Amino acid sequence: MFLIKTTSSVGFDPVLVCDGVVLRRATVTDYGEWAALREESREHLTPWEESWTEAETSVAAFRRRLRYFERQARSAARLPLLVFRREDRVLVGGATLSNIRYGAAQTATLGYWIGKPFVRRGYGRAAIEAIVRHGFDGLGLNRIEAACQPENQPSRALLLKSGFRHEGCAREYLKINGTWRDHDLYALTAGAFEVSEDGTDGAPA
Repeated sequence: MFLIKTTSSVGFDPVLVCDGVVLRRATVTDYGEWAALREESREHLTPWEESWTEAETSVAAFRRRLRYFERQARSAARLPLLVFRREDRVLVGGATLSNIRYGAAQTATLGYWIGKPFVRRGYGRAAIEAIVRHGFDGLGLNRIEAACQPENQPSRALLLKSGFRHEGCAREYLKINGTWRDHDLYALTAGAFEVSEDGTDGAPA
């Protein structure tokens, strides 16, 4: 993976490349492809995400979301990126670092999704590696956390393959489709990531 460009000094407008994917911030011109992929993946994503309606996937809602993300980026609180297939720039999903905290914590929360037509092709793992490395090397974070429902075995396997370690279970952690769901908690530290990069503890690529 390498960083093509970073227009802000703290790395909140990067273009990241890793294996077969490119990650960048969304623009309004991405709306049509994003809305189509989200709709095509609705059944695939619904069990694991907050409830979302047709209004939330409208172009007006997309524009509001972009403005919100811009404010969050300016305050160094969130880095939301879309994930594209490198060979043809087809949208395959998204990856986000949110709840970014500095000071003594230097921590963020990882979120990600891959559209139904593109699962199990290595895009999720490459996207996680790209944004995690940028979080450590570009944003100076020390710890990145993630959570998934115990029933979401593909997501659990993806986190473990990406170097994350299981740290426990949080009861009623997130409200998914109107119901508070337990989530398994995972984390990866900068030190552990560096060890894996050296090939001594299982590379996260």
